[in-house]
Amino acid sequence: MPATAQDYYQALGVNRKAAAEEIRKAYRRLARKHHPDLNPGDKSAEERFKRVQEAYDVLSDPKKRQMYDQFGFYSEHGPQPGSGPQHGPGMDFGGFDFSDYLAHGAEAGGGPGGGSGGQFRDLFSQFFGRGFRQPEHPAAEAGTDLEYALNIDFWQAIRGTQVTLSVQRQEACQACGGSGSAGGGSATCRECNGSGTVKQRAGAMRFNLACPHCDGTGKVQNVCPACHGERRVPRTDTVEVRIPAGVTSGTRLRVAGKGSAGTLGAAAGDLYITLRVEPHAFFHREGDNIEIHVPVTVTEVGLGAKIEVPTIDGRALLKIPPGTHSGQRFRLREKGVFNARKNTRGDQIVEVVVQPPKVRDERTKAILRELAELNAEDPREEIWTQVR
Repeated sequence: MPATAQDYYQALGVNRKAAAEEIRKAYRRLARKHHPDLNPGDKSAEERFKRVQEAYDVLSDPKKRQMYDQFGFYSEHGPQPGSGPQHGPGMDFGGFDFSDYLAHGAEAGGGPGGGSGGQFRDLFSQFFGRGFRQPEHPAAEAGTDLEYALNIDFWQAIRGTQVTLSVQRQEACQACGGSGSAGGGSATCRECNGSGTVKQRAGAMRFNLACPHCDGTGKVQNVCPACHGERRVPRTDTVEVRIPAGVTSGTRLRVAGKGSAGTLGAAAGDLYITLRVEPHAFFHREGDNIEIHVPVTVTEVGLGAKIEVPTIDGRALLKIPPGTHSGQRFRLREKGVFNARKNTRGDQIVEVVVQPPKVRDERTKAILRELAELNAEDPREEIWTQVR
């Protein structure tokens, strides 16, 4: 990753003392919000997603985060000459190089913490945190989570289904067993010449850091030709996912252990699937209820009737009482969507829409005129009394 001036903490919306779990939660929330699959055609969302990914890549790795906190940026090759510390104390040592003194002072003082050399090392450690820690062996890294957006149709959401997904994930390299090494011993690290540390510079001050190339060991294993030392390789995996009945758009399903693999035996990440449910042409869903509009005739609402209406389970009988108005709503109990969490089922709401009769002949006209004479009341009379 190249050096960058981006404020990673600001990109994730967390403070600089945020714990690893807080950073992880912030990343998940923002990754879902700005994921390109959930924002098709939105270039700005794609850029924000990349910035969030970049920030999480650095802040989720303790070594990368330490370098970023000390120097204000992260680079795979460590701090570059002339780079000043952004978050450390503003101290200037006039260009003197204390590397040798720090490396050999302990011997003169009788060991770490003894004599002036040990005291000087302790002083630097207070100012720069873990910047002068002893070289470490490569640490196991937990696998990262993966996000997947999935479109399903109305009936799949209502009844539940099972789908097969092809997921691109990082798998532990089989050739080297996830070690990154081809075997056959190791070689001296060319970056630090076997010392395990590299001299770095911040402004006028120079000091030692654990070599990022060999993780401070001074040795590099013969690199595995299959994964090029990365310990993981990309592969397309087939994942069977059961979608429960009653899901809605925005439902997020978790498939444990189906994210990218960890290293050195660390746990794999999880796969998170965000669902997008396509609407139905007739049935409209509101929560666990289903709403429909059904046309009825003048005679059905005038005389009353029993009509068949469609439901998600098939046909159901609905009673229309005499004098029903257009737009009146009726409830069919427990004809809606099953909610597995509540172990209940919603209702179906039927709104009737009165259709005027089609006048095709003189006989129909005569019947309507007769009906008008029998019902001579003005339906708009109340309007005039209300507006006076």
